[in-house]
Amino acid sequence: MSQSMKSEGLAVPSKRLSRLWHLGRATGDLAAGIGVKGFYEMARSRAGGAAPARIQLSAEHTRRFTERLARMRGAVMKMGQLMSMDGSDIFTPEAAEIMSALRERAEPMPLSQLSQVLEGEYGHDWNKRFRRFEFTPIAAASIGQVHRAETRDGRLVALKIQFPGVRESIDSDLDNLAFLGKTMGFAPKGVDIQPFLDEARRQLHREADYQAEAEALNQYRAWVGDDENFVIPAVHDDLTTRNILAMDFVEGVPVDRLAGPDYRRAARDRAATLLMRLTLRELFEFGLVQTDPNFGNYLYHAESDRVVLLDFGATREVAPHLVEQYRALAASAILDDREAMRAASVALGYMAEDDPREHVDAMLDLLQLSAEPLRQPGIYDFGASDLFERVYHQGRERFHSGVFNATPEAATLFLHRKFMGSFMLSRRLRARVDLASMAQELVLGEALAAQSAAA
Repeated sequence: MSQSMKSEGLAVPSKRLSRLWHLGRATGDLAAGIGVKGFYEMARSRAGGAAPARIQLSAEHTRRFTERLARMRGAVMKMGQLMSMDGSDIFTPEAAEIMSALRERAEPMPLSQLSQVLEGEYGHDWNKRFRRFEFTPIAAASIGQVHRAETRDGRLVALKIQFPGVRESIDSDLDNLAFLGKTMGFAPKGVDIQPFLDEARRQLHREADYQAEAEALNQYRAWVGDDENFVIPAVHDDLTTRNILAMDFVEGVPVDRLAGPDYRRAARDRAATLLMRLTLRELFEFGLVQTDPNFGNYLYHAESDRVVLLDFGATREVAPHLVEQYRALAASAILDDREAMRAASVALGYMAEDDPREHVDAMLDLLQLSAEPLRQPGIYDFGASDLFERVYHQGRERFHSGVFNATPEAATLFLHRKFMGSFMLSRRLRARVDLASMAQELVLGEALAAQSAAA
């Protein structure tokens, strides 16, 4: 989320034809930037089973493309943010840098649209609920923007207010994006992406329901309990609707700012350690995962040295069988038991029972490589590690060559997104984290206990 909103705001396109027009303009900018030669290279690499050719986009075409997505907000911007996360390999460095701005920026809506939402949810006399309401948003993202207010009875709250038309545009936005992705060849050969698009559709509809997010926030708070390392805002039910989520207002700075010169290494290491441990607890203990990797969803409260957790719209329960399959996979990778890794991978759908041996070995090699931070005893230095590059390039090359053509459960898409986000945050903070000890407690401890019970 962007933390300083100085723009007067741009209206959110809320009608289907209007959004289609803007997406068409964005697609036109992207196509013009790629050009005939670029499309030819992409088609040739795809037909030959190689990794996609690097997209050569000029800074100007990329800027116009990202500005279009940022103006549209909603599902288009959300998917653009995910697209930008692996832009280091798809786009030129210059284009990737501009694409990364999608993770930081979103235009706020103008006061006219903001007033329409407030009146629609609270009535014409909505202002009587508040002693003070700050019309300049303190944050904005792909689905809504956040305002600080004080109620008549003295409560200081943060109001997350949804952009108009976002919920109604999700289906058409994803249909248009699916067509664009298939046309440009972003989908790997031999993999059916429709189940993943359907899962993304369900997730985005849930994210656009703020009453559902309030329920998820309360459920998550119950799991974390009175852990003094975290702050989780409480929901204010009397001000919460499907389009407005009211929470305690909590001070803090975006956690990735700890990477700057104003903060000591100890603060970076502590924040990364807390969030890495929380990621493992979400899957293996809670069975409830907040799957949005946006760094802006975590704040650091310097006075109390605690991490503030925000934005639970992407929170989802994980089926118990998936939890146990991931536990078996992680435990076998840590213990270097390739046959157990193979069995867990088949159960998860990463490979088929009758896959060729060379495909199986390629997958197991990649999984063992990915588990390096869990396998290495003691402190793992994310700042000095090139693991991300090794996993990314090795996995991408084999993925697009057709070696990995099995389709796991669509729900795994969001778990992968969370794992990647936690890793990238530790990398961004150049943190040192003892992941092996966490794995011994939260993964191996439970796995070995389960084996003893079965015996």
